[in-house]
Amino acid sequence: MTYPKIPLAQTLIELCKSKGVKHIVISPGSRNAPLTIGFTNDPFFKCYSIVDERCAAFFALGIAQQLQEATAVVCTSGSALLNYFPAVAEAFYSNIPLVVLSADRPKHLIGIGDGQTIIQKNVFDKHVLFSTDLKLDLKDEKHIPSNEHLPVLMNLEDKFERLLGLQKSIQSYNEEEINLAINMAVMKKGPVHINVPFDEPLYETVENLSVSPKTIEVTASQHNVEDYILQSCLEEWDVATKKMILIGACQPNTVEQKWLDEIADDDSIIVLKESTSNIHLKGGFPSIDQLIAPLTDEEKEELRPDILITFGGLIVSKKVKQFLRTYQPKHHWHIDRKIANDTFFCLDNHIETTPNHFFESFLPKVQHYVKSHYKPLWTEVKAKRVEKHKAYLSEIPFSDLKVFNTVLKSIPDANILQVGNSSAIRYTQLFKVNKTLEVYCNRGTSGIDGCTSTAIGCAVARPDKPTVLVTGDLSFLYDSNALWNNHIPNNFRIIIVNNEGGGIFRILPGHKNTENFDTYFETNHKYSAEHLCKMYGLAYEAVSDEAKLESALTNFYSEGTKPKVLEIFTPKKVNDKVLLDYFEYIK
Repeated sequence: MTYPKIPLAQTLIELCKSKGVKHIVISPGSRNAPLTIGFTNDPFFKCYSIVDERCAAFFALGIAQQLQEATAVVCTSGSALLNYFPAVAEAFYSNIPLVVLSADRPKHLIGIGDGQTIIQKNVFDKHVLFSTDLKLDLKDEKHIPSNEHLPVLMNLEDKFERLLGLQKSIQSYNEEEINLAINMAVMKKGPVHINVPFDEPLYETVENLSVSPKTIEVTASQHNVEDYILQSCLEEWDVATKKMILIGACQPNTVEQKWLDEIADDDSIIVLKESTSNIHLKGGFPSIDQLIAPLTDEEKEELRPDILITFGGLIVSKKVKQFLRTYQPKHHWHIDRKIANDTFFCLDNHIETTPNHFFESFLPKVQHYVKSHYKPLWTEVKAKRVEKHKAYLSEIPFSDLKVFNTVLKSIPDANILQVGNSSAIRYTQLFKVNKTLEVYCNRGTSGIDGCTSTAIGCAVARPDKPTVLVTGDLSFLYDSNALWNNHIPNNFRIIIVNNEGGGIFRILPGHKNTENFDTYFETNHKYSAEHLCKMYGLAYEAVSDEAKLESALTNFYSEGTKPKVLEIFTPKKVNDKVLLDYFEYIK
């Protein structure tokens, strides 16, 4: 087998292999040549070449999101690394194990005016779980330079590292740091950064390894909840007549169905769940804004829970945030092994375990069920909202709202639905999504910058299930380099809802239909995806009315020889009125 000659590159590649980091997304460069040579010549690794580093990182994020396995991105030195930052931040807030491997110049070549050189150490600062700056390999000991021959710009610390290795060998240090970084990504579910200095020559290869790095295994942490915490929760639970469970983004099967069934049978509990929760139970409330937006102050007081339990990722619905910040529960428990955000300013219990383990430990100990009209009351309200919802959709003209109703119903069973940010996810939240679908959206930072790249990574990671991306025009255009990708499977589908700008800004307060608004907020445009699809070899179709949309959808999901894009043009000056009137209508 062909290996890079540099021992540090061999060490990193072998440790990635031993820890099962199989998927490697590489952006071309020279300084990262030793890593590229090593990864691409070992059949263990599945390597992908993505030129645009921002797209590459989101592509890797999509793979890691689906497989829940550490996935690596590899780049050259300089600004290439900075382009990873949006995906790194998303991985940090969405708990996705992304391993960033950045090649760098040796310390003595940094800060002297060389090209493609920035300060890469700790560049992601507080947005990674762990960051390490590996040490440059020493040359053959007999060729170690004396002090006077070391570069003048090397500081005292660097000289000691070269000559003494401090208290341990450079090889041992690098092995420990690499082990620690990858273990952290796996255990804590988040991004880590390994910065790797290489000196020239970069392209030399050998047929045998010169290192045998030690693998430090991941130690599984316990999920147990302390008895005193369970007892305190039980005491509060047994006297509460109004309990609300609010669920953010989750992986499928986060909670066993038997616990969901038990929760569903309790009239003192209502479960509000976002479209990305991937949790399904009888009598849940999937369209949160539909329930909350029309409430009067008196009704909001009636809905105020005694106990609020939250778990899963960050919440999309601004309306439920506003509601719970104003009508705070007596107790807020958040269940998460890693972090508890005080989203509603009343958090009093961070239960550091998985949701399933908590319910497994907690629900069998509940002594009795209190009599309550909480769930029956709001179930009745929900039923009325649903009827109003259906009636409104039958009356409105062709618009974004009508399009999402049609599109979401059309997606075949057992597909993966990736939703773009901004308007796309907020419209999706108004509908009950087919429970056979898996639903994902980059809500860690809620940016539009990598939605398409993430969806393509998802599609590559899950060839067993077709992936459908529903996105807006600005989000699609912003991430158009995502299509500069030779790995897109033929069963991948993109649906673009094109309202010729940032339609969500027409819903927010502002001076609509002025030159300033149109240019700097809504960002009007007349672009379509047609030419991009032609350039990248994707099948393309455009529609602009309801009849053509329904006709186009009949064959859109069928098998084809290339990925497909359906672009739906909607009237931008109608969409905002239709949506704002919707919440008035369903009162």
